[in-house]
Amino acid sequence: MSDDAEHRRLVIAGSGIAGLSAAIYAARSNNDPLVLEGPEPGGQLTLTTDVANYPGFPEGIGGPELIQDMKAQAEQFGTEIDTGVIVDVDPGTPHRIELRDGTVYTADALIAASGASARTLGVPGEDELMGYGVSTCATCDGAFFRDEDMIVVGGGDAACEEAAFLTKFADTVSIVHRREEFRAEDYWVDRVRELESEGDVEVLTNTELLEIDGSPEEGVESVTLARNPEGHPTEKLDDSDTERFEMDVGAVFMAIGHTPNTDYLQDTGVELDDAGYLETVGGSGGGQTRTGVEGIFGAGDVVDFHYQQAITAGGMGSKAAIDADAYLEDLEREAEGTADPAAADD
Repeated sequence: MSDDAEHRRLVIAGSGIAGLSAAIYAARSNNDPLVLEGPEPGGQLTLTTDVANYPGFPEGIGGPELIQDMKAQAEQFGTEIDTGVIVDVDPGTPHRIELRDGTVYTADALIAASGASARTLGVPGEDELMGYGVSTCATCDGAFFRDEDMIVVGGGDAACEEAAFLTKFADTVSIVHRREEFRAEDYWVDRVRELESEGDVEVLTNTELLEIDGSPEEGVESVTLARNPEGHPTEKLDDSDTERFEMDVGAVFMAIGHTPNTDYLQDTGVELDDAGYLETVGGSGGGQTRTGVEGIFGAGDVVDFHYQQAITAGGMGSKAAIDADAYLEDLEREAEGTADPAAADD
């Protein structure tokens, strides 16, 4: 099968802002990158209707529009963009990359920029209103719903942090958590309880979100919740055991975590943390983008579980392209027998 593989100098897994930033830099360095769009082309930014915190757009820009502009910019410099989901990587010189449809590539270098998928609940109204009052990023979208009543769904660090952040804009903020106890660190639990005592946050434990009502034209208008006296998920209780009620809100923020898209790296020797995030030399979110496997690099939310912002993903994408370029130049020197022994220590 590998005999039929097409060889590429550089393959970039993911077409979100990290992957496209890497592609722009890599193409300008004459590394002929191939960008493989996975099952979520454009990444999470395509779920954001208005991006107001990306530098250079004082009037804001739509997430899909920003992604399309970056694609055009990458292609202008020679990037090839194709659809493909990587299912297996066999590291080596070169790396063997197999796609779900059976296509096989070999590549001198691979940049993993496949991102992380925000977890959602799958409740009615969620998909229809994503980007129209339903969001997975308070930092990105909170300011758009100034003076609205908002809810944050979750019980971990992210939910508590996002609720605290949203108090800057919201009329009221309610945390909806389906269990009695928070899973967050003590600092964030104490912070939420402090905000609750000050009247800035309402905590609704043993409560689940069942439905989101509204329309893309009018946005989110209300939610249906269920309070579970025993603190169990509603699917384990009879209807008679739950108290269902509606709440008028203008925004719903999902803060129930992210799942890094790293399944294809599981057996490569690339180090992943307990949650599946890719570990790079220099630490997550900073340092270099090199992994422990020569010729494999990481960028964006597939690495960064902390910041998860468009601008940080873009910055890491450009760093990954620069690191990959240095690696590819070293490969060329080795092939020509002119490698600099000191370069390995740089």
